[in-house]
Amino acid sequence: MDWWIWLLIILGVLLLVGIIVVGGRNARERRLESKRVEATELRREAGQRTESAEQRERLAAEEADRARREREAAEQHAQRADEIDPDVDVNTDADGDDDAALRR
Repeated sequence: MDWWIWLLIILGVLLLVGIIVVGGRNARERRLESKRVEATELRREAGQRTESAEQRERLAAEEADRARREREAAEQHAQRADEIDPDVDVNTDADGDDDAALRR
């Protein structure tokens, strides 16, 4: 074979290798960009879930505080009822537990 045919074959192989390398790089960049987009979406969703969870925690804390205040008010009412009730001896309750007040 003539030298120019070998030169064309070598140039063709080099061109083919170059196309494969450039195509591989482009495909890799597309995959990386796709992963970046997915990661951004996951971060956004995580942020939304965090905000939602924090809001539910605040509401739960408010509800627990409200329940504590209602329980304290009920205990005060029960204590007042024990003080008024002539059948309850609140003075003999040694541990301070209103529910354990002795009844005659």
